[in-house]
Amino acid sequence: MKGHARHLSAPAPQRPPAREGATRLRVRYCECDPMNVAHHGACVAWLEIARTEMLRECGVSYAQLEAAGVFLVVAKLEARYRRPILYDDMVEVRVRVSGGGRAKLVHAYEVVVVERHGNAVDDGVPAITATTTLACVDAQGRVHALPEWLAGEV
Repeated sequence: MKGHARHLSAPAPQRPPAREGATRLRVRYCECDPMNVAHHGACVAWLEIARTEMLRECGVSYAQLEAAGVFLVVAKLEARYRRPILYDDMVEVRVRVSGGGRAKLVHAYEVVVVERHGNAVDDGVPAITATTTLACVDAQGRVHALPEWLAGEV
């Protein structure tokens, strides 16, 4: 990982970055297969939404990071689909920083159905569990250290 010794400059957060967060989403018809089950590919976007919203809570958006030349790219994604998620379900995507290093961040996720057919679901059993590893790169795709305020959270 040559070239990652120096930190890229990035906008400073207004608050300390969160180590965990949750985002609620309603499953759209276009995200489902003919059996009204959420397609596995749609679920990957939900992970990104939760991750970017967690970052936004500190006052910095992905767009601001990218404008400063800091790019966080998915280097690894693992997902386990445990039970179906259906059209019009309300899901809660729970995300937490679970590790990392100087140039990477690891997140763990649980996607839990919290409403089905207009009724609250309270079993807390994840429909999906997942992890992502993000690598920090510059605009040319070269690996670089995370901004200090973000790396300090790992």
